[in-house]
Amino acid sequence: MKLRIVLCAVLLLLHQSVSAIESFVIQDIKLEGLQRISLGTVFTYLPLKVGETLDDKRSTEAIRALFKTGFFEDVWLSRDGDVLVIHVIERPSISSIKIFGNKEIKTEDLTKALKEIGLAEGRVFNRSLLDQVEQELHRQYFALGNYGVKIKSTITDLERNRVDVQLDIEEGDPARIRQIKIVGAKAFPEKQLLGELQLSMPTAFSFLSGSDKYSKQVLVGDLEKLRSYYLNRGYINFNIDSTQVSISPDKKDVYITINLTEGDQHFVKDISLAGDLIIPREEIEKLITLAPGSVFSRQKVIDTTNAIVDRLGVDGYAFANVNPIPKIDKTSKEVSLTLFIDPGSRVYVRRINILGNTKTKDAVIRREMRQMEGGWISTPLVNRSKIRLQRLGFFDEVKLDTPSVPGTTDQVDINVEVTEGSTGSFTAGVGYGSEGGLLFNASVSLSNYLGTGKQVKIEGSKNDITEFYNFSWNNPYFTIDGISRGFSLYSRTTDAAEADLADFLTDRIGANINFGIPLTEYTRARFGLGVEDTNLVVNDAEAPLYYSVWTTEYGNQFLTFVSTFEHTFDTRNKILFPDSGILSRTSAEIAFPGGDLEFYKASYNINWYLPLTSKITFLMGGEFAYGDGYGDTVVMPFFENYFAGGIRSVRGFQQNSIGPKGIDCRQVAQDDGHGGTTTTLVCTADYSIGGNAKFEGRTELFFSNPFEEEPSKNFRLSAFIDFARVYTNVYNAAIVEDDRLRASYGFGAVWITPVGALNFSLAWPLISYEGDETETFGFNIGAPF
Repeated sequence: MKLRIVLCAVLLLLHQSVSAIESFVIQDIKLEGLQRISLGTVFTYLPLKVGETLDDKRSTEAIRALFKTGFFEDVWLSRDGDVLVIHVIERPSISSIKIFGNKEIKTEDLTKALKEIGLAEGRVFNRSLLDQVEQELHRQYFALGNYGVKIKSTITDLERNRVDVQLDIEEGDPARIRQIKIVGAKAFPEKQLLGELQLSMPTAFSFLSGSDKYSKQVLVGDLEKLRSYYLNRGYINFNIDSTQVSISPDKKDVYITINLTEGDQHFVKDISLAGDLIIPREEIEKLITLAPGSVFSRQKVIDTTNAIVDRLGVDGYAFANVNPIPKIDKTSKEVSLTLFIDPGSRVYVRRINILGNTKTKDAVIRREMRQMEGGWISTPLVNRSKIRLQRLGFFDEVKLDTPSVPGTTDQVDINVEVTEGSTGSFTAGVGYGSEGGLLFNASVSLSNYLGTGKQVKIEGSKNDITEFYNFSWNNPYFTIDGISRGFSLYSRTTDAAEADLADFLTDRIGANINFGIPLTEYTRARFGLGVEDTNLVVNDAEAPLYYSVWTTEYGNQFLTFVSTFEHTFDTRNKILFPDSGILSRTSAEIAFPGGDLEFYKASYNINWYLPLTSKITFLMGGEFAYGDGYGDTVVMPFFENYFAGGIRSVRGFQQNSIGPKGIDCRQVAQDDGHGGTTTTLVCTADYSIGGNAKFEGRTELFFSNPFEEEPSKNFRLSAFIDFARVYTNVYNAAIVEDDRLRASYGFGAVWITPVGALNFSLAWPLISYEGDETETFGFNIGAPF
């Protein structure tokens, strides 16, 4: 601004001849020198009009106003008769801004910062801004500890009064923390306090975490962590007196000194409630996490107030306030805490507004809402409504806002804003998996058919193991109460030999119908009836003796009538990559009398997702399954057996390799040593035949890409431990029992793509035995997720 004022003064002196001209009435105004800026733009800022009288004061105001726009390098006035002529020289426009050498700060972030200063493509170039640009860039790099950064700006003139701006950045190495000293700490060892900080002195893993790289923002966060550490342990008078950060002359090393005063540790004397207790006192007291005699903790006070506010929110007091009022006794070092409760007015929901749904019908969204119009607002119901909408899978994003109704104190609207995602897809692709080999798949899937929420799917896939075709339909709201109805028609051909099992083939064609009934908000029951025709082909020359014995007794063509039951408990916050909640399923299947086979199968499966941080989720999961024959079918059909091993089971072991083995005996011709031959019966146990019971478990730590700031929605990494046992209740000479536990550990990655999930694993046996079939690398590409 000072530069502009000086420039205006100089120009006024250079063009004082204008002031010397006698005043005249402006009959017309002409502009000379314009290239890019329009006449209309100039006249918008010009404080002169035709018909006005031009004098010294008015000419000065005109020149000052045009300079103030920042569009011009020079401005002067002249007179041609009664015509005012305004001469201008435009500043150049910025054609492009190029930034080179930046690694610590993304180009997008730097470009945004430059734009806020006024330096952006298409804008007028002002050379005076370059100093501000360099100062801003230095500020950003200094905040990251890059004190040796060097910035060079180059301006290149182009035709048509344009310029290119190039910024070359030498970031240099970030300053490393050589020492962190905490002065004044007595209650806790300095090493213990340093362990609470994100910043640290160099360690063996600093090159991965970057914890020894100085950052001003991180230091501010660490000081708050240190303050919280003391306040949560009763040191209510704790204070950080000062913080010194010194840099070595070569700007490579940083030394941090934190001076603090601990004060005395305080304990809770008593806790009392005051204000309007609209819910029973006993219920409130159960929410208090502090107790008389315990160490006073700021975090526990916050947790208590939040718990009471949430409880009041259940009854519609959405704007409740709980104020903790501590009374400190300096002599006894005790705190008397009073929780003053102000519930405010009970708030009602006037209207629920649905926004952003271009494909999905309003009714589909409204039926998932657990908060109703006209009723008082309930925080848990609003949160549950959002989760249910997220779990539909129709929307990329769901936002719920509760603005107050203007002119009222006890009413709000709920604005449900959704961003529609892709709910219909046609995929056709080729993939490869370590289990199934080459895969061809094609499918048409409509998970939100015509915006009604109904699901239609036609799919077909073929790999070395399975050829599968299916048509399915499901209406999740067959009735207004949420009872679902669906049916499917399918054909599945399985070549067991390609799955590392014995040489048999099953060809199944079937149909089923099912109904789902919501029992509670989180539980659902599903019932189904089906019929299936199975054709079994066993290669006696390559299959275990047990298979031949079984087919001799029961045949190889079966018509079965099956009923199914499933009970689901699901509190997951998302279907894809959940990071909290529990999913458990109890299922049963029975082939009932009237068909050719009579057997049953039952299983229980549970997965518990526990968020450790915003980017790390811990999973504990397990499955127990059991089946058997009944009636005329003494044992469960071997092609219904359970198996373990492979990328979808126990990674690190070959698919279906864990469990009992079938014995295969063959006559082998051998030289008898006298010019003749003799035959010998050779028996081997090379084929996995599975069992009628299985137990599987796993623990897994999921984490997102460490180089991304926000967790990815379609990619994640993991570290895992898998284990399993497979049992059989068939005891005869044709089977080798093996129900020993197997376990593995390793790392995995899942990437969701338009054609399905790409699933990779690196695994090694943790518990194995001689003869086990293992594999380190497993993957599936192009398989549906």
